[in-house]
Amino acid sequence: MPQINEAFLHRNEIDFHYLDLGDGLPFFLQHGLGGDVSQPIELYAPPPSVRLVTMDARGHGATRPTGTAAYFTFDAFADDLYALAGHLGLPSFVVGGISMGAGVALNLALRYPTRVRGLVLVRPAWLEQPMPENLASMVTVGELIQRFGAPTARRRFLDTPIYQALRATAPYTADSLLGQFDEARAEDAVVRLQRMPEDAPNRHRAAWEALHTPTLILANQEDPMHPFAYATTLAEAIAGATLIEVTSKAVDKTRHIAEVRQAINAFLQEVQSTGAL
Repeated sequence: MPQINEAFLHRNEIDFHYLDLGDGLPFFLQHGLGGDVSQPIELYAPPPSVRLVTMDARGHGATRPTGTAAYFTFDAFADDLYALAGHLGLPSFVVGGISMGAGVALNLALRYPTRVRGLVLVRPAWLEQPMPENLASMVTVGELIQRFGAPTARRRFLDTPIYQALRATAPYTADSLLGQFDEARAEDAVVRLQRMPEDAPNRHRAAWEALHTPTLILANQEDPMHPFAYATTLAEAIAGATLIEVTSKAVDKTRHIAEVRQAINAFLQEVQSTGAL
């Protein structure tokens, strides 16, 4: 893996932590809700022709302070990433994300289409509707942390019908939710679990149909928090989008990572060869 350059962007009284590694086609890859830059770094190792940039979103990782709740929206998260691109002097780039990060990437591509050379959506968790049913468990986690603090909230969550159902049908997802209670900023940044599900990357499907950015969508059928139907809906709406079904992390994490890397590398090679934008 190329050397990782770690730095901060000061913006709106917040220090945004980001990692920058490699040279070549700029590719921003954003983490999911409650995650940090370690998630994209684990998932994707850039080849020599790709420059990978990933940033801790507001209320995540080493980006501090948390800031006001009003800025926990997809517009604000996308603007933060767009500001980083300007800070790095990148006039155009490919943008992608995992789960919530996919929503941030989609928002950015819709609002700044002349800057985006390609779009990568990994396990999208939102369409155009706020408070999607698949994120009800995340909302419950946030409510419990707010009321009881992380340690007590974790114990109470174990007894909820939501957790019990996931434990029986999708244990990997159930374990990932428990990780939200154990995360270092569970209490300090609980606003992320309260506010982000209340928003959506955009509110009208017609905007997807007007998007002409080369798009890759990766998803699987064993992940209740990231419905495969969401991926197919987006793939059908975005002109020329490619949907690839990859192995679920719950089935084989190593194979999942390998398939995601292969698909992204092929997509980025195509973007480079066509000279999109």
